[in-house]
Amino acid sequence: MAHRPLRLLVSVALLSSTACAEQRIRIAPSATATQPPNAEQMVNAHNRWRAQVNVPPLTWSNQLQQQAQTWANRLKERNQCQMQHSPADGKTGENLFWASPVTHTYSNRPTQLTLQETDSNKVVDAWGSEVKDYDYSSNRCIAGEQCGHYTQMVWKSSTEVGCAKAICDDLSQVWVCNYAPAGNWRGEWPY
Repeated sequence: MAHRPLRLLVSVALLSSTACAEQRIRIAPSATATQPPNAEQMVNAHNRWRAQVNVPPLTWSNQLQQQAQTWANRLKERNQCQMQHSPADGKTGENLFWASPVTHTYSNRPTQLTLQETDSNKVVDAWGSEVKDYDYSSNRCIAGEQCGHYTQMVWKSSTEVGCAKAICDDLSQVWVCNYAPAGNWRGEWPY
C-alpha cells in the first residue's frame, strides 16, 4: 500500500484591517519591487528549528526553489494568492504561508495598501511555532490545531529545501517551501 505524505497549509493574516467600501484604495507603487527569499537566511531559519530536535541540517536546492517559484507564480496568476497546495507527487513536501498587505486608513486621504515586511525568519518561525501543538508521544497534533508545517520542517529524512514567494496585485504575498525527500508520512515520527 503506497503512503502519501500529509500536506497542510497555514494562513497568517498579520496587520490586516478592512477599509470602508466608499473609500478609494491606493496601492503604493514602490511596494511591488521584492527580492526572492534569501537562500542562506531560509536554510538557517529552518536549521535552528532542526537543531532543537537533533536532526541533520537542510541544504538549499535550486531545483526545489524553482519548483516553489513556479507554484507561487501560479497561485499569484491563477488564484489571486489564495493558498492551495500543488499536486502531491510523493517526492516533495510543501509548506505554504500567506501574508496580507498592510492597510493604512486615513480620514482625509484614500486608503493605502503597502507590502507587509515579512522575511524568512518570520515565515519559518510561524511554521515552527506549531511545535506547541505537536504531541510527540502520540505523534499527533493537539485536537483542533495544526502542526504539520512544523513536522515537515524537522522531518529527519528531509535533506533539502527550496523556497520562493510571489507578491499579488493587492500586495498580499504567498510563500512556498518544498522539501525533499517529503516528510509527514502517516504512522512515522518526524525525529
